[in-house]
Amino acid sequence: MHFRLGELFCGPGGIAWGAAHADIGDPNYKIIHTWANDYDADTCSTYRHNICPNEPSSVHHADIRTFDLTSLPAIDALAFGFPCNDYSVVGEQKGINGIYGPLYSYGVKALRQFRPQFFLAENVSGLQNANEGSAFKKILSELREAGYTITPHLYKFEEYGIPQARHRIIIIGIRSDLDVVFRVPSPAPYAYKDNTSKTALEVPPIPKNAHNNEPTKHAPIVVQRLSYIKPGQNAFTADLPEELQLNIKGAQISQIYKRLDPKKPAYTVTGSGGGGTHIYHWAEPRALTNRERARLQTFPDNYEFMGSKESVRKQIGMAVPCEGARIIFEAVLRSFAGIKYDAAEPNI
Repeated sequence: MHFRLGELFCGPGGIAWGAAHADIGDPNYKIIHTWANDYDADTCSTYRHNICPNEPSSVHHADIRTFDLTSLPAIDALAFGFPCNDYSVVGEQKGINGIYGPLYSYGVKALRQFRPQFFLAENVSGLQNANEGSAFKKILSELREAGYTITPHLYKFEEYGIPQARHRIIIIGIRSDLDVVFRVPSPAPYAYKDNTSKTALEVPPIPKNAHNNEPTKHAPIVVQRLSYIKPGQNAFTADLPEELQLNIKGAQISQIYKRLDPKKPAYTVTGSGGGGTHIYHWAEPRALTNRERARLQTFPDNYEFMGSKESVRKQIGMAVPCEGARIIFEAVLRSFAGIKYDAAEPNI
């Protein structure tokens, strides 16, 4: 059974890579790219270049609010990582009342139009608490009403061998008329995997000619400040001389000038980068390159991101880790194939 996949808010292709590489040992069960949409031009270029270079017209650069979904071909599976800006704990948390908050509804619209056999929806962990929890309940209710049995779960990707502490709500929906039961894949098989940031960035070494590997140019004061910050520390927990301390009022964000701990998974890769919010190397006084950030997101080294250095940083930060997506899609395929696998209890 080959599932034709459509994607809304497709990002640079982390979900798509995971779908394309999902392998349960039965060639009859595959997920095939059919079409994708995103509002960002560079993101669409990255997706075309890596996911469907022979079908560039299948990726539609358009604002979902004006995009004609009826022009798209039929699909058997839908993925939509709807924008998280209004649900992130870092933002204002306007939730469903923000500009981006209501965009999940286009995923529901696509479910009603295409009636795919399953879907994957993704968002940040803050979605649970937005609008005092009412937004999440509303979204889950609408997904059920569209005709799907849903399994929401807060995946902690570091538990699945991903070299990054990244916590994301992923909802798997199976069309209600199908005799298929999805179960959350257990993290137990990945418990012994070395997913430290040091191993992720050094084994194997990044090729010298790797794409998107340009270093960041730092001001001398940044280099000096980093020299006082130990692995795992940030600008507020380190013992900094007064002249290197940050004069910031209000919240002291823990990721400002935070250096990686080489013995642990990285902290969350985000799309930001200004004001000390790059991810910083544990030994060298510098920010990680985009290629290193992509490794923490488990993109292969030959995955080439399009656009400016800043655009690439944002694309990498918004993506779902490739290997994490693959693990979840393989659980979906096993569910359809009737193959038993280690499962965990949903935590939502």
